[in-house]
Amino acid sequence: MKRLIILLTLAVAALAGCATLDERQRVWIFQPSDRSWWRGEEAAAGMKDVWIDFQSSETGDAVRLHGLWAEHPDFSTKPGAPVLLYLHGARFNVVGSAFRARRMQDLGFSVLAVDYRGFGKSTATLPSESLAYEDARAAWEWLGRQYPDRPRYIFGHSLGGAIAIDLAAAVADESGTLVEGTFTSIPDVVSSYQWGWLPVGPLITQRFEAVERVSRIGSPLLVVHGSEDRTIVPALGRRLYEAAAGPKRFELVEGGTHHNTNSVGQPQYRAALAELFGLVPQGTPDLASRF
Repeated sequence: MKRLIILLTLAVAALAGCATLDERQRVWIFQPSDRSWWRGEEAAAGMKDVWIDFQSSETGDAVRLHGLWAEHPDFSTKPGAPVLLYLHGARFNVVGSAFRARRMQDLGFSVLAVDYRGFGKSTATLPSESLAYEDARAAWEWLGRQYPDRPRYIFGHSLGGAIAIDLAAAVADESGTLVEGTFTSIPDVVSSYQWGWLPVGPLITQRFEAVERVSRIGSPLLVVHGSEDRTIVPALGRRLYEAAAGPKRFELVEGGTHHNTNSVGQPQYRAALAELFGLVPQGTPDLASRF
């Protein structure tokens, strides 16, 4: 994402006044594709395909989202076992997020991970900020219809964290929100890079102003960031946390990067889930260890 944001910084200036400015930003920020992370298919083995159909109020078109469902072993025996909506970041499809989904499963959740429009097997169209928000809301409502009596949580990584915050600020039935490697806004991310001094902020159309929405979240919020994250600097995660109204918790994972914080920080995740959300998984098998 860092390289693409740098390109965004340079190209926004070059394309100012061009009719394709918004479209190009959508391409650079989302990098939509059907590509997966290395060994993603192996991590996704055993997950169930889920299809979510709805009519878009944004475009008027019929939309189909593809998702993966990873049920926790305790799901059928514990009526209060939680479910979690996983919202991924840019560039790779939902299969590429199977590693993190498995780790969240390790923490006691049954996980629904979804692709936005433009990714993987979901409806093929260029995603945008507003469309991604709508997709997340549709997946959230589907999860509620399928499991109405289960506590539901929202998780987002990187760009998905900004989408998760928008969703959590808009709904009132989430039990908690978790974000990892997430930022305050796209203009702030651009400003944190080498060419951030360029005055392109007002030209950015896909802004993802999570910092303006986070105070409206009505459930506990966990913000996790890796100390060695060079894509989204930890200071942005800290500022996002500080803007939240609470209850809240910030976890800085020492040695964590933008890609491995979820793995390196599992012990901190467990402690935070227990203290902030009261979730203490018992006898959870290490589902993600083989990956």
